[in-house]
Amino acid sequence: MSKIAKGTFEVKVTPQPAEENVGDPTIGRLSLDKQFTGNLIGGSKGQMLGAQTEIEDSGGYVALERFKGTLDGKKGSFALQHLGTMQGGKFDLNVSVVPDSGTGELKAISGKMKIIIEGVKHFYEFEYSFIKAN
Repeated sequence: MSKIAKGTFEVKVTPQPAEENVGDPTIGRLSLDKQFTGNLIGGSKGQMLGAQTEIEDSGGYVALERFKGTLDGKKGSFALQHLGTMQGGKFDLNVSVVPDSGTGELKAISGKMKIIIEGVKHFYEFEYSFIKAN
């Protein structure tokens, strides 16, 4: 049975310098540093690769981050994988728990996170469950 965790998060996105002879210079690399409140309490750090187009408010990104903290009082960590696009200012974001990435009391976690952006505020709705051992 799945549960839904809700809350807000603040994110600091820091552009990283391009590395010579690595990738394409039009693909940006950014570091992520997030602080979560609500049912998730803690922080995450990660990296993002993003590409913007010549059309304003359009582009795409992929990212990985590791959350460390508590989820509804259970302590541990897990990784999240992002795949997102934006076209004309409309977002299509897919964020999932990386299988078998949970630790501590969050060891058997699976789930998907919905990110809601309203102005400069970021909200999350995280539908999660714990996989039972066979």
